[in-house]
Amino acid sequence: MHPEKVIIFSAPSGSGKSTLINYLLDRGLELEFSISATSRPPRGTEQHGKEYYFFSAEEFRKGIEEDRFLEWQEVYEGVYYGTLKSEMERIRSLGRVAVFDVDVIGGLNIKKILGHQALAIFIKPPSVEILRQRLQKRGADSPDKIEQRIAKAEFELGFAQQFDVIITNDRLEEACRETENTIRNFLRA
Repeated sequence: MHPEKVIIFSAPSGSGKSTLINYLLDRGLELEFSISATSRPPRGTEQHGKEYYFFSAEEFRKGIEEDRFLEWQEVYEGVYYGTLKSEMERIRSLGRVAVFDVDVIGGLNIKKILGHQALAIFIKPPSVEILRQRLQKRGADSPDKIEQRIAKAEFELGFAQQFDVIITNDRLEEACRETENTIRNFLRA
């Protein structure tokens, strides 16, 4: 395998990105999920070091000052998300390929830093209307929150062309196959 290579996934909320990533992690590709860091509090049963590395805003800012992040953003005032350099080192020490699940700006920032080492994949919904239906069906958000996610999705879709590959998740089985083939080709190159 090529632990110096990384895979970046970005997509609007509800595009099926997490489903695709979970599928790929079980395909024998020597991939390892990169756990992001955040300063938001844990939700539900989330645990430090499993879903995210949770830090206070103060601890996160200290990490920024100490150059501990490959990339980071202040998504909302006082709420940071980022990728720890130590997480990449952890995955490389396992001889595995890091898989990043990051927002569009974070994905493009990682791609800019790592260049040809990184394959940046944008998962696109078939349409904004289908995305709205998926978010409503999910039942996790209020109508206002869904509209916020739709507005963010429309913004994020404007960046799709800057990614190496755009995969439209219309039919999950096809999207899984196309994504797996794309990654296998990238890792062989």
